[in-house]
Amino acid sequence: MGNATATETTGATDAGDRAPRPGVTRRALLGTAGAGLVVGASAGAAGAVALDRAPAAGPAAGPNGSLGAGRVPFHGEHQAGILEPQQARVQLAAFDLAAGVGRDGLRTLLRSWSRTAALLAAGEPADAFDNQVALDAGPCSLTVTFGFGAGLFDKAGLADRRPAALEPLPAFPGDALDPARGDGDLFVQIGADDALVAVHALRVLQRRAAGTAALRWQAAGFARTPGATAHPMTGRNLMGQIDGTNNPRAGEDGFAGKVFCAAGDDRDAWLAGGSYLVFRRIRMLLDTWEELPVDRQERVIGRRKADGAPLSAPASGGETTPVDLAARGADGTLAVPADAHIRVAAPAANGGAAMLRRGFSYHDGLLADGSPDAGLLFLAFQADPGRGFTPVQRKLARGDGLSRFLRHEAGGLYAVPPGAPEGGYVGQPLLE
Repeated sequence: MGNATATETTGATDAGDRAPRPGVTRRALLGTAGAGLVVGASAGAAGAVALDRAPAAGPAAGPNGSLGAGRVPFHGEHQAGILEPQQARVQLAAFDLAAGVGRDGLRTLLRSWSRTAALLAAGEPADAFDNQVALDAGPCSLTVTFGFGAGLFDKAGLADRRPAALEPLPAFPGDALDPARGDGDLFVQIGADDALVAVHALRVLQRRAAGTAALRWQAAGFARTPGATAHPMTGRNLMGQIDGTNNPRAGEDGFAGKVFCAAGDDRDAWLAGGSYLVFRRIRMLLDTWEELPVDRQERVIGRRKADGAPLSAPASGGETTPVDLAARGADGTLAVPADAHIRVAAPAANGGAAMLRRGFSYHDGLLADGSPDAGLLFLAFQADPGRGFTPVQRKLARGDGLSRFLRHEAGGLYAVPPGAPEGGYVGQPLLE
C-alpha cells in the first residue's frame, strides 16, 4: 500500500524560536468599555513570510511568556499557513455549497470569511459572531488557509475556470478512502499554538457560512508546542520518528517553482501565486509498528530513530547528514535498504518531484478492535500534483516498506488561491 509520510514527507521544523510582535488581544479589545465590535484587519507586506520577531509587550505577552502574542498577517502574496512555521494545533474542515448559491453567494461568503480570518489573525474579535471561546488569548500565530475543491466550480457556474490540474487523483493500491471524510467544495486549514483559538476560529467561520455552505467533515491534529524542546528542532510523529528532515526549504533554488503556481492560460490565470493542496488522513498501525525492535524500525525508515541520521551516515552524523543511497555496510548490503522509506520517497528517485509537507498527528481514541485510531493528517502544497504527489505516491505504493504499517482512509485535492491584498479577499481574481 502506498503512503506519503514519515521522515521525508511531513512538516516543518518546530517553531520554538517564534517571537511575535506586540499586539492587542481579544481580552484587551473586549474588556474596554463598550468595545464590542472591532473593524479592521492585520497588516503585513505582501509576499512576506510574516512572523514578526520583536519581543512582545503588554497584555499580549500573557503570564507565561509571549507565545500567545504570535501574529501572522492574513494578507499577502501567498495565503498564510503555507510557509509559516508549523503551529501546535490544527483544525481541518471542508464545506459543501448549498444548492443555488452560485457565484454571487460564493463571493459574499469568501469576502466574509477573509475579513473574519484577518480579524482573528490580528487577535481581534469577530464581530457579533465572536463566541468568546478565545477571549483570554492572543492570536497564538493563527493562520487560516482556504482551498477550492473541484465540485465548487460547477456549483458556482465557473466550470470553464476549473484548472486542469484539479482533476481527481488516481486510485492508488491499498487506498481505502471514505468520501464522507474527504473532498468537499471549500477546504479550510486553521493553525494556531492554542487549541481553543483554532477551534474558535473554525466555529466562527462555520457560523458565518450558515445557509451558504454546510460542514462536510472536520479533523483535529497536533504537533509539538513551540518551546517544548531546548532548541528548535524537527518534530516527531506518532511512530517516534523525526519527521520532516528532507522537506524543501524557502530560499532553496527552485523552491517557489515546486510549491507555487506560475501564471498559466486564461483557465487558471487566477491561480498564479497559489498552490495545490493534497490532504490525506493516514492511520498508522501503531500496535504492529511498536512490536518491531528499534533496529528493524530504523531499516523500514532508513534513519536512526534517536537522532534522525540516515543509516548511511557515520556514528558522528546527524539528522542533516546527506543520505548516501549508494553506501554499503561491512557485509556488502545497502546501508539504506532497497525498500526504505527515504530511498523510495527521495526526489532523486522520483524525477525530482517534491512537495512542501505540513503534516500533523491525530489521535481519535480506539477503533472497534481496540487498536488506536491515530496517525497523520498529511498536508502537501505543490505547484502541480501531477508532478508532485501523484508520481511519488505511485512509487511508494509499489515499493515502500513503510506502507504495510499505514492505511490511507480519506483524502482530497484543493486549489489554494493566492493571498489577498489589503482590502481584498481570497479568490477575488477568480470571482471578479
